[in-house]
Amino acid sequence: MISVAVLGAAGRMGTHVVNAVSGAEGLEVVAALDHGDDIAEAARAGATVAVDFTVPDVTEANVHALIDAGIHAVVGTTGWTQEALLRVDEHLRERPELGVLIAPNFALGAVLSMRFAAAAARYFESVEVIELHHPDKVDAPSGTALHTARAIAAARAEAGVAPSPDATTHDPDGARGAVIDGVHVHAVRLRGLVAHEEILLGNPGEQLSIRTDSFDRISFMPGVLLGVREVARHPGLTVGLDGYMSL
Repeated sequence: MISVAVLGAAGRMGTHVVNAVSGAEGLEVVAALDHGDDIAEAARAGATVAVDFTVPDVTEANVHALIDAGIHAVVGTTGWTQEALLRVDEHLRERPELGVLIAPNFALGAVLSMRFAAAAARYFESVEVIELHHPDKVDAPSGTALHTARAIAAARAEAGVAPSPDATTHDPDGARGAVIDGVHVHAVRLRGLVAHEEILLGNPGEQLSIRTDSFDRISFMPGVLLGVREVARHPGLTVGLDGYMSL
């Protein structure tokens, strides 16, 4: 039996996580913590794994506290910078037996889409990323879009692909979107959406579109449960659920 603490348990994602873990074989929720609760309560409750779906302002501090407490961490909160990831990686060197998974997206379709996009990107002249979310999301671009763009850029750099052609010289209002490692990323915030991403790849005379849609937050739960079950088997920092999948 894996004892699990849920951080951000009263939030939209946290509520789903509590229900999913409670209903899963071999897992049990021993602590459901939210804003103002002491993370030390997770250790006192006997948690061996904690799931963090809080907010970007506190998630890094939560992970460091969990490492200090000797608890594996599965993190779905986005907004991570490369510097913050490096700090977690360095901290884990003090506790080499612990695993931390930081996943930009737990939907299996999104994980596969990111991998498909990275594999395809070296074969296309142009590539852009569009991410679409509900208007209550606090960070933009999304963690999924950042992860997607960086993986695409790395694959193209490895293959020696030139930057996507773009004759734009005048864009005072930022209509061309953010540029992440040379890849344009566009963020849409619209009531009625949950979490969606489309990767557009183009060559002369053809276009490839890779799209993933999460219509309900329950779509993230299989990935969360996979992370909870696997994190102890993967010491150190892993960024992306694909690190736990046989891809």
